[in-house]
Amino acid sequence: MLHIVLVEPEIPANTGNIARTCAATGSVLHLVKPLGFDISDKAVKRAGLDYWHLVDVRVYEDLDEFFAKNQPACMRLFSTKAPRRYDEADYPDGTYLFFGKETAGLPEWFCQSAAEEAKAAGQPGKWLFTLHNASRLPFLQYSENRPLREKMYKAYINRGNNNDKNDNKEVISKIISLRLEKANLLGFDCYANFVLDETMAKNANNVMDLLNNLWSYALPKAKSEAAELQQLMDKEGKGEKLEAWDWWYYTEKLRKEKYNLSEEDTKPYFKLENVREGAFAVANKLYGITLSKLEDIPTYHPDVEVFEVKDVDGSQLGIFYVDYFPRPGKSGGAWMSNYREQKGDIRPLVCNVASFTKPVGDTPSLLTMDEVETLFHEFGHGLHGLLTKCNYLGVSGTNVVRDFVELPSQINEHWATEPEVLKMYARHYQTGEVIPDSLIEKILKQKTFNQGFMTTELLAAAILDMNLHNLTDTKGIDVVAYEKEAMDQLGLIPEIAPRYRTTYFNHIIGGYAAGYYSYLWANVLDNDAFEAFKEHGIFDKATADLFRRNVLEKGDSEDPMTLYKNFRGAEPQLEPMLKNRGMK
Repeated sequence: MLHIVLVEPEIPANTGNIARTCAATGSVLHLVKPLGFDISDKAVKRAGLDYWHLVDVRVYEDLDEFFAKNQPACMRLFSTKAPRRYDEADYPDGTYLFFGKETAGLPEWFCQSAAEEAKAAGQPGKWLFTLHNASRLPFLQYSENRPLREKMYKAYINRGNNNDKNDNKEVISKIISLRLEKANLLGFDCYANFVLDETMAKNANNVMDLLNNLWSYALPKAKSEAAELQQLMDKEGKGEKLEAWDWWYYTEKLRKEKYNLSEEDTKPYFKLENVREGAFAVANKLYGITLSKLEDIPTYHPDVEVFEVKDVDGSQLGIFYVDYFPRPGKSGGAWMSNYREQKGDIRPLVCNVASFTKPVGDTPSLLTMDEVETLFHEFGHGLHGLLTKCNYLGVSGTNVVRDFVELPSQINEHWATEPEVLKMYARHYQTGEVIPDSLIEKILKQKTFNQGFMTTELLAAAILDMNLHNLTDTKGIDVVAYEKEAMDQLGLIPEIAPRYRTTYFNHIIGGYAAGYYSYLWANVLDNDAFEAFKEHGIFDKATADLFRRNVLEKGDSEDPMTLYKNFRGAEPQLEPMLKNRGMK
């Protein structure tokens, strides 16, 4: 005997036809609410004819009730996007056949990508979802399977914290203790003050003043967003409380409801190659530079592409490598690095690395709006490394203080969503259609959407980093317990976790110790700096020349605040950042 499970069926005729099949085969029909129709609907009865009364029909309020009353030993899940055909599977007696609602499911491009990931991992015919952002975030965003969303979320936030051979708690505790010892030997009361002594911020108090000030704006906005998401959940009538693993899923639903906009609407216009050329075109209009693809330079992987960068006079500025796709053994995330740094007449070799979704079949790599901004961000770092003109290696390019290094990258993000720029690069990958004004308007309207969450999770990580490195006594520290205590004191809501938790906070191990705040510090700078471009025109040559000469070319050869004031004419103001994040 087989069991047919229809999860949230919407079309009565379909259910009626299935019921007739169940009657003929002696199968049990399980219906999981909410149903898109009344079970007594005439359409159901009509499709089921006189067999309906012969069907063993069992109805459940939700999947939790279904699994509480049934313990399937064998399950088969059906989808039009499944990695293997239905006739390639076996169906032992007692198998439960699951069918989702007619309009539900993960996007086809995402399922194809998961199938390719599984194939590459030696598991053909399956789907593989990983903790890389390109896999994890779409899964949390689109999957209707709440238990699996929870599993994915918890797997991510508990990295390095599973009491196994890869556990990082003891390692982090030792690192924090050794850093404090180093700071004390050099005459500082804590590691944060040691690190910050030669930055724009100068000391931990100035950093914490900024972070606490921003927290007073961000947390209330995040709470308001959480309440709005809970209202959306309440409309579904399941009686569920918003949890951290629900945030991305219901945020995407809310985006559709408020702005009639989803990632699936925008992604077709953001073909990776077009976005990259858009970033190159912006650099050309601002600084006169050109990037030309090179085919004859050896690379370390077939995915890597290489470009020669030339100045307006034809002189070579450097070589630029891009490595955009995830693969086994490659770290997740996105970053810029140098294979060779500039000094004197020696020009740099610069790379951008990311983990964007790989092309699958006839579908190219299509980026989310967040990924578009990531590409522009990392290219901003690349410009900092490529346009530098310094005599000494140690101060060239991105070799600047941490709270200044993110200015070139973050200001470059601003151009990504300017209407004039979008029309330069955003073209439908199938039709070539330029992104319509109506879609641009929606993108701009939702710019501040979910910024409470985004700012709060970033702030929480920055404050956690500072707290760990503000310690003056680390004896017997339990880093996980300390993290919880720190977040509780902040009043961080349980629906949000720090963007990076202590046991997988790569930034604070890889050079951003007492420095993760720099993204927010630089965010004050970049928003204020972009105001100069808005005042004179986003491609104003005089403003661009000022920025190039005083920021991009100078590296760390002068005090960063002096460089900033040379460009802007005054110290940065906080107001533009608060406004652009929707907090004022």
